[in-house]
Order: sequence, then structure tokens, then C-alpha cells
Amino acid sequence: MKIAKNTVVTVNYTLSDAQSNLIEDGREPMVYLHGGYENTLPKIEEELDGKEVGYSNTIQIEPDDGFGEYDPALVKIEQRSRLPDPLEVGMQFEGMPDGEDGDEEAMIFTVTDIADDKVVLDGNHPLAGIALRFKLSVAAVRAATEEELVHGHAHGAHGHHQHGDGDDGEAEAGDHFRTYPIH
Repeated sequence: MKIAKNTVVTVNYTLSDAQSNLIEDGREPMVYLHGGYENTLPKIEEELDGKEVGYSNTIQIEPDDGFGEYDPALVKIEQRSRLPDPLEVGMQFEGMPDGEDGDEEAMIFTVTDIADDKVVLDGNHPLAGIALRFKLSVAAVRAATEEELVHGHAHGAHGHHQHGDGDDGEAEAGDHFRTYPIH
């Protein structure tokens, strides 16, 4: 089966920067719903569109097509007392960017430094400003289920699955993002 809109694609991958420094070894494959559902980077979808199981290639994605350029305005310093204990570098929190526009959406900030009574929070994606090299190998392609199409993402192993009435919103082991909201 060829990769096309409304197919679920399983891709083995490794991710490195433009100097071939390994960023992620892809121990778990990436499973996504193909066709503009924003489940992966558009350049990855573009590269894999029309391909079949067994296709492999290495592509480079520049910051503008990946996670954007690094924006120093998204770095802020907060009082240590505003954040919970324990606190460690690498933890993530949801918060509002500094700005005068009241229409801004909440974003994820990562703790990048802790010093005395101050904490540095960075709202940039950890891969912002980095040219990325993806080594891709298509492992499986299948038609999406009706439920997956309604939800707009793949379900099952390594894809996100919506639980029944007891859905507590917790992510499964295959999900890569964990956040700790600021209250």
C-alpha cells in the first residue's frame, strides 16, 4: 500500500543535527496519520507521500520547516517560589508568554537553569534553531480506521489512543511530551 492521505504510517527513524550528532535514536517507531493532520512535520509527510514499505532516505529539515528559529524573547526568569518542589532542570510547565496582547495562548516552558531564588524558563521548542536530519525507513502502511479519522491521529501501539468514559487525559508510553502545569 502506498502512503497517501488517511493512511497510518509506521516509520523507524533516527534524528540528528546537521553535524550528525545524535538527538534521538528512535527506539520506538513514529506512528502517525498521514495527510495534513499535523501529526508529524510537513516536510516528513512530503518526503513519504506516495512511498511504500521498505522506502528509506535521509532528509534534512531547516529550522523554518521544523521547530522555528530560536527566539530569545521566549526566555524568562521567574522567582523560585512561584514553582513547585522538587524542581529540576528539564522539567516543563505550561504558562503564558510575557507580552501585552491578551489573546496569547498558553505555551510550554522548559526549566533550563536554577540559581538561588531564580529559575530560567525557555518557551522555545528544544529543537528550535537546529537543522534536523531524519533517517527514515517505512516499516508499515495501513488504511486509517474511521475512529482515527474522526480523532485526527493514529491509535494503538505508539499512536495515541482515546480511552472510554474514564479518559483521564494521561498520555500512553509512546507519547513523547510530558508537562507539569503551573497552578
